Amino acid sequence: MSAKIEERVEEIVRDLLPVQPELELVDVEYVRERDWYLRVYIDKEGGIDIEDCRMLSEHLEEVLDREDFISDAYILEVSSPGLDRVLRKARDFEREHGKRVDVALYAPLDGKKNLTGALTGYDGNVLILDDDVRIPMEQVSQVRLHIDF
Repeated sequence: MSAKIEERVEEIVRDLLPVQPELELVDVEYVRERDWYLRVYIDKEGGIDIEDCRMLSEHLEEVLDREDFISDAYILEVSSPGLDRVLRKARDFEREHGKRVDVALYAPLDGKKNLTGALTGYDGNVLILDDDVRIPMEQVSQVRLHIDF
């Protein structure tokens, strides 16, 4: 159910993006925590600001109210994915190619459960870091952009 909602919201946001063509849709989540949350993550070159979020949120609310396909009460959040964004989709891996990432594994690989390296490849099945470290995606719990402090 939530996957269908996420897909439909992605379609709606993509239709709305020509209103703000500099924005890029990063991800959509429809999750239950204590309440239901519909989270839309956007970005643009140089980063987004509160006005970008407000404008998209207003346009999105209009369409969601009109179509009324989400039966649960939910909280809509439009925001940046953050500096340490999680990479989930093929386009995320393509966009961040060459950048340093933190990889969390379900089980240790060569004695390590967490790896950091430059993202040099991804084909949907295997993640490749610099030094030709190849990690099967079924072993990967999460991939995030690395932040140097």
